[in-house]
Amino acid sequence: MLTEDVAWQMRNQPYDAITATFCRKSRVAVALVLIVLLYLLVGLIPEKHTVLWGFTYVHDSYDWSKQRLFYPVSEYNPLPTGRPRSLPQVQYAFTEDKSAEGVAREAVLASRRSEVKAAFMKSWNSYKKVGFKYDELLPVSGGGYDVDGFGGWGATLVDSLSTLWIMDLMDDFHEAVAAAVKIDYSKSQDSSCNYFETTIRHLGGLLGAYDLSKETALLEKAIELGDMLYMAYDTPNRMPGFYLVFQDAKTGKQVAGDHVSSAAIASSSLEFSRLSQLTGNNKYYDAISRVTQVLSEWQNKTMLPGMWPIYFDLENISLDDNSFSLGSLSDSIYEYLPKTFAILGGLEPVYETLYRGAMATVIENILYRPKLPDQADILFPGNVYVSDGGPRLTAESQHLACFAGGMFGLGGKLFEIPEHVTMGQKLTKGCVWAYDAMAAGIMPEDFQLLDCETLEPCDWNQNQWEIVGDTSLKPGFVEVEDPRYLLRPEAVESVFIMYRITGDAEYQDMAWTMFQAIRNATETDLAFSSIESVKVTNTVKSNSMDSFWLAETLRYLYLTFSSPDLISLDEFVFNTEAHPLRRPIPSTDESS
Repeated sequence: MLTEDVAWQMRNQPYDAITATFCRKSRVAVALVLIVLLYLLVGLIPEKHTVLWGFTYVHDSYDWSKQRLFYPVSEYNPLPTGRPRSLPQVQYAFTEDKSAEGVAREAVLASRRSEVKAAFMKSWNSYKKVGFKYDELLPVSGGGYDVDGFGGWGATLVDSLSTLWIMDLMDDFHEAVAAAVKIDYSKSQDSSCNYFETTIRHLGGLLGAYDLSKETALLEKAIELGDMLYMAYDTPNRMPGFYLVFQDAKTGKQVAGDHVSSAAIASSSLEFSRLSQLTGNNKYYDAISRVTQVLSEWQNKTMLPGMWPIYFDLENISLDDNSFSLGSLSDSIYEYLPKTFAILGGLEPVYETLYRGAMATVIENILYRPKLPDQADILFPGNVYVSDGGPRLTAESQHLACFAGGMFGLGGKLFEIPEHVTMGQKLTKGCVWAYDAMAAGIMPEDFQLLDCETLEPCDWNQNQWEIVGDTSLKPGFVEVEDPRYLLRPEAVESVFIMYRITGDAEYQDMAWTMFQAIRNATETDLAFSSIESVKVTNTVKSNSMDSFWLAETLRYLYLTFSSPDLISLDEFVFNTEAHPLRRPIPSTDESS
């Protein structure tokens, strides 16, 4: 680590900064300190240490922290202060089962973990060999690929950091960190970057890996990146756009987006709040708190009061679009409400207010029960369009919206709303049902079902389905509009969360069935690939492996089969890319 970083370390991480304290004028003193350090390294540090020493941290070639602000803030909205609240327990009170059945079950889970880990290692090793530092591996043809708008900064590299740590692949973790802290975020093949994707994958990835390892080089790099992303808010009304255009940011030409997806510009509260907590700099929290204020002001003024539309006009602060969904373009705006409440220690009540208001509208308007022969007690989120005639629900569901089960479960526990936990179970089991319904054993990207008029059971109508439905599919399906599977994590994410919340081992068995189907349908010689259709067993690979395969899908699967104290939901919250961010805990206050 460079000596110019020591001052920051000594103020904020004095223990981790010990290796920098030997910078003295006296050569004799230097020699003595070196001897002591050598003794400590040999005699006191565990053989398999987790805090890295001697990293060469490389500064970005452009210092965004010194960039002039064209629309400065006169006074920052500060992080909420006070002792973190003792929030309700999220995880089930697991106990060790020492019976013969319990020991046998643990052996089964260990085998499942091993197989998930093997899938990760196959993917990671191929990425290291033929795609390292590219955004993605090409899992069929080989080589690497940089995604438009991702900056060419190695999304898979940074996205995989926490998984490497969680799976105890420490040699690979050290190698990956050494590469990650040398990324120059001020250099890009593109003239702009996707603000949302850079925040959740890169900033979230660096912060999550830091919160696990306490390696300060990761935090230093996160601060540099955070300073760059902060510039997205340097607009006349302090609202961000979809892209951070580098030259516009340097010349004061940025304006807020006038037609941007709600998720893209309102889903940074976790990452920016955590960065403020770790640095003591309120500017990051101030930026996202202003967006939260807009959400609060508009929650009951939209065309579907309680929810926010898919698209925002933030240049004019107008949220009058008529489409509403928990799926693509909107998902994480809702996901982050209970999670931000948790990471702020329950000290900012607005996030509970927003969650309760939004979920009341979701339950009344967005959720539907599919019309099925067996009247299965499951739910799905649909889409709503508002016209002069009022809200109109379409029973069109997306794999992306499968996060909703976990969201309802987490919100139900944090805010003590038992019926939300029940809703979460029904939503999660709905997605599992959709997996089982397809020939490949995997849920499609987008599909439509027959729906009941209420959330209560309704009679099956065979004639209706034969007229409007696709009879080549399982009864209840109207059509599969997008049959692809993109290695998405949302369904296994909710299965993981519901297992940790309920302690019900059936969710572990669901996850295992899902993993086997995914592996069978997507595996290539090099790794695993998105597929063109889940409606067939002989799947066609599309030569794409998004970084969330390693960051989310395999991470959630591995944790489902792991000890519940590995990344406890009472100690961490996951950002929307599954990066674990440490929650403030009142009894220990170890979050900083």
